[in-house]
Amino acid sequence: MSANQLASEQSSNNDSDLELEADVLVIGGGPAGAWAAYNAAADGVRVVLVDKGYCGSSGATASGGTSVWYVANPEQRETAMASREALGGFLAERSWMERVLDRTHANLYELGNWGYPFPSDQQGQPYYRSLQQGAEYMRLMRKQVKKAGVHILDHSPALELLVDKEGAVAGAKGIRRQAGGRWTVRAKAVVIATGGCAFLSKALGCNVLTGDGYLMAAEAGAQMSGMEFSNAYALTPAFASVTKGAFYRWATFTYEDGTVIEGAGSQRGRSVIAKTLLTQPVYCSLHNTPEEVRVWMRTIQHNFFLPFDRRGIDPFTQRFPVTLRLEGTVRGTGGIRIVDNSCATSVPGLYAAGDAATRELICGGFTGGGSYNAAWAMSSGYWSGQAAAEYARQLGAKANQRQVYSIGQAAVTSESSYTFNAQEVIRAVQAEVLPYDACGGLRQRNLFRTERGLSDSLERLHGLWREIRHSAAPTDSQALPAREAAAMIATARWMYTSAQARKETRGMHKHQDYPQQNPNQQYRLISGGLDTVWAKPDQEVVNRELVTR
Repeated sequence: MSANQLASEQSSNNDSDLELEADVLVIGGGPAGAWAAYNAAADGVRVVLVDKGYCGSSGATASGGTSVWYVANPEQRETAMASREALGGFLAERSWMERVLDRTHANLYELGNWGYPFPSDQQGQPYYRSLQQGAEYMRLMRKQVKKAGVHILDHSPALELLVDKEGAVAGAKGIRRQAGGRWTVRAKAVVIATGGCAFLSKALGCNVLTGDGYLMAAEAGAQMSGMEFSNAYALTPAFASVTKGAFYRWATFTYEDGTVIEGAGSQRGRSVIAKTLLTQPVYCSLHNTPEEVRVWMRTIQHNFFLPFDRRGIDPFTQRFPVTLRLEGTVRGTGGIRIVDNSCATSVPGLYAAGDAATRELICGGFTGGGSYNAAWAMSSGYWSGQAAAEYARQLGAKANQRQVYSIGQAAVTSESSYTFNAQEVIRAVQAEVLPYDACGGLRQRNLFRTERGLSDSLERLHGLWREIRHSAAPTDSQALPAREAAAMIATARWMYTSAQARKETRGMHKHQDYPQQNPNQQYRLISGGLDTVWAKPDQEVVNRELVTR
């Protein structure tokens, strides 16, 4: 068996349980996880990839496709990098932007060589800025990952990390949702690529993205960064989960009586729509869309039209109600803090990639769907897989013989008799972060933030955490929702604690009590903690700014 072949399997007391060994364990099977697993295996080490869903079809990219931040002409890169710096609050770093543009360029060419069907531009050349066939992209990635020798465990969510006596990450444990039983993977390095957190908002492809990787990383001692930039809401038909926003450039937004909402179609129209939704419904029509665009739209975005077709609505001639659906850190930029170019965290043996990692390095405090996110996923995945493989080699052949310990702290312990209703807890968390419609909008405190609203929510969220903190490990059927509930509580607490600490408006963080951007707060905020949550300026960035000034 070659180094890239199946990780060694061992018997366990339960026939349905798995105990595996690998050099690198990748948690998450979206684009970042797939690139990490592929690159680690291509580097000659044994790799296991575990996915909450089915690697190749679950997650936001497979469900909807994406554009990509791709700039081939070096002379145009300066403009490309500068174009979004102000929007992101001047928190991005040019050196990271340049690295991502270079890596994305190479990875997209690799995809083309593997057979991805890029559309052609007007000159008949591959149009590398489009990965709109998300399902095809992820099917191809799964094929390449398997070809590289990665052992994939589908429908096998991770619940907690393993560490050695020095605190270095040494694998993970989880459950097998379809096969039954549990799995344990001992590994010399772990890449967390579990995506962001959309709080089960039903945004397309996002219901597997519940912040699980954040919680596991924090339990190991990692920090978060940019969690205040976590209030991304996507425009969507009120009766659908599709959050594709490109088509709304031709939209007309109206009140219920048909009167046009002034400013709703402008560059800042999303805020106008958001404020209107606080008190009344908003309707949309796409009747201004050019005829040739209508045909083009249907050929590349079938899933955008499915909800309309099912209801017998023609969005080009009829009005339809819209709402805003939370995508949290999926379209936000906050995530696990990485400390160097390899995408390593502050915890030895632990790496982060894709939406699970902070994207402030290239986006600052603002991003949208696709583009930067897609480029970051394939780049950070590539780097983290490569670095994890090198770290594993340095540990040596006997590293998996280390004594290891489980470190899960909420909803996984066996030292308590207390259990909780996961669905009730999830609904309680959602009540603090999700509401956005004419009925629930008056309770909205995530997009338009205030000191009072943040404090009130944090008081309730801290209470929820205390309630579930020392709860018992549930049965296998409830293990996942219980852990998701814990992850969502933790994520919301980091979000709102960071939002309280940033007493200004910057990027997507809109603070009603501090509506202006404060030049003295041009730094990133790191956060962390479980029982006691904290947030503080990233001193490295603060020092750099002082030197620059």
